[in-house]
Amino acid sequence: MAFQIINSIISWFLKKRKHQIELFLKYPIDVQNELLIKLLNTAKNTEFGKGNNFSTIKNHDDFTSNVPIQKYETFEPLIERCRKGEQNLFWPSEIKWFAKSSGTTNAKSKFIPVSDDALEYCHMKAGKDMLCNYINNNTNTQLFTGKGLRLGGSSEVYQDNGSHFGDLSAIIIENMPFWADFSSAPSQEVALMSDWETKMDAIIDETINENITSLAGVPSWMLVLLNRVLERTGKENILEVWPNLEVYFHGGVNFNPYREQYKKIIPKAAFKYYEIYNASEGFFAIQDRNNSKELLLMLDYGIFYEFIPMDEYAGESSTAIPLSKVKKGVNYAIIITTNAGLWRYLIGDTVKFTSLDPYRIKITGRTKHHINVFGEELIIENAEEALRLACEKTAATIKDYTVGPVFMEGKEKGGHEWIIEFNKKPDSMGYFSEILDNALKSINSDYEAKRYLNLTLMAPKIHLAKEDLFYSWLKKKKKLGGQHKVPRLSNSREFVEELLNL
Repeated sequence: MAFQIINSIISWFLKKRKHQIELFLKYPIDVQNELLIKLLNTAKNTEFGKGNNFSTIKNHDDFTSNVPIQKYETFEPLIERCRKGEQNLFWPSEIKWFAKSSGTTNAKSKFIPVSDDALEYCHMKAGKDMLCNYINNNTNTQLFTGKGLRLGGSSEVYQDNGSHFGDLSAIIIENMPFWADFSSAPSQEVALMSDWETKMDAIIDETINENITSLAGVPSWMLVLLNRVLERTGKENILEVWPNLEVYFHGGVNFNPYREQYKKIIPKAAFKYYEIYNASEGFFAIQDRNNSKELLLMLDYGIFYEFIPMDEYAGESSTAIPLSKVKKGVNYAIIITTNAGLWRYLIGDTVKFTSLDPYRIKITGRTKHHINVFGEELIIENAEEALRLACEKTAATIKDYTVGPVFMEGKEKGGHEWIIEFNKKPDSMGYFSEILDNALKSINSDYEAKRYLNLTLMAPKIHLAKEDLFYSWLKKKKKLGGQHKVPRLSNSREFVEELLNL
């Protein structure tokens, strides 16, 4: 009875936010324009604000004229000064938290500033909105009669020069409201463990006899955990362990390669999957409808958005457009200006708009993670849709993959080299390869043109990866855990060569 009352109270509290969401749905451009001016006024007396004439900026045109587009490397000197204790450099309130992010490929760590404003009005607000959307769409939910199992990354918080840095998940756990901590598992002590292997066992120990009603985490790592739960318990599926499980909130990587595997281990027709789009730099979008593959762009989290059409992309020299000028179906790189003091910051992600009223998006990949060695413009969205079709026709399921180029040598033509680790292999790799190749041709006209009569590109070369190859590769690099990802596409052979050597 007590859990039912708690469920009702928390559900009522979260539902109230729906009216505020409706405001930015109705007036999206007004909300964004007002936000830009508010951010500029807030930071006009910072070192960055004075240096870029914030006090004179009245609109988006002024903003683009005065403030250059930034990559992390450009902004890093200011961040490093802030980490060493200097304040009022790019945001007026004290910044003591930094989210450590190595990205997908960079060996060098990035330290993303996380202000109290960003924590409260972006990351925490988004967590509540994620639940708010789900509860409003599923009025009979029993989510809070049990606990949510959260799976973060390597979550140790380190102290350095008076500032703190660690995975974003650690920073959020450290700053969680009491009710969120009460309704979550594992305990804070376990969630903050740094050794991934030890943490997995500790999570299972703590949660195996709990009433788990929801899951939250990156699909690849959550799947590892769930399979270990089945190994430990000897059960056939996860519902035999947690019968009241009703939703999985996921993000970080494309879910399509993992969808069928989740359906197999969570065999429940009414089970819900809700996608989120967040990063160390901010929380950007949330699935707001049941069974949807689109994400609602959240416009009142203290983040002002700009976009660069990818066919005009030139890094920091690009020309960016505001939200009011975007079009459906165009691949855009995202630029963000945030309430943590990131100004016109290139986060490296690409999206397409699927709707302009309201503004809904789907994630298409990364500005760096594509293959365009031969003019084929292959992006992650293309690769994953082609893999989905190949798996569908061959009854295969994929655990992980990466793709790199085969460069032209002498009279030898170029191509793409794939390393794929299957959970369930296709009966014929030749047939799988043929379907994959044909699917890429049908999806991407540039790829099709380069493949025509093998003029530029030869047929894809596919290696069957040994079991746990990618896991071993990440472990060797000390990158096990929720926020680390396998690079999918690269213009370099670096990752393919390292994996082949393993």
